[in-house]
Amino acid sequence: MDEREHLSNIRDLIKSEYDPELARHYGADEYGMKRYILAFLRRGPKKPKTKAEADRLQKAHLENISRLARDGSLILAGPFLDEGDLRGIYLFDTESLEEAQKLVESDPAIQAKSLVMELKEWYGSAALMAVPQIHPMVEKRSVAE
Repeated sequence: MDEREHLSNIRDLIKSEYDPELARHYGADEYGMKRYILAFLRRGPKKPKTKAEADRLQKAHLENISRLARDGSLILAGPFLDEGDLRGIYLFDTESLEEAQKLVESDPAIQAKSLVMELKEWYGSAALMAVPQIHPMVEKRSVAE
């Protein structure tokens, strides 16, 4: 199957009209939007002392991301591709900033203070809730490996 056929099949699966059941399932308001908590990960005050320590901390950080995604509270996460102080983002589906803060505190990199996070309420498309279901279809290998 070539790329055009594949895209056509995907379009056939995706409805282009309003689906009230799907909107309700994803928590969409009348605009197809919902409230999330966006976390900005920044370089923290404590840098791992050795490469082995940095590797161990990164592995634990990625395993925690995978756990939060499996639990359904983390909708997406990813690093920025430069070497600046802003290291990455998380998008949480939580009821409050306080709940998101507790999830953030479960991250070993936050506990070690190699990363710090700033949390912001954010209003975005409720369709983002489908990312965790779609991502495994394009993930050949887990980042937590």
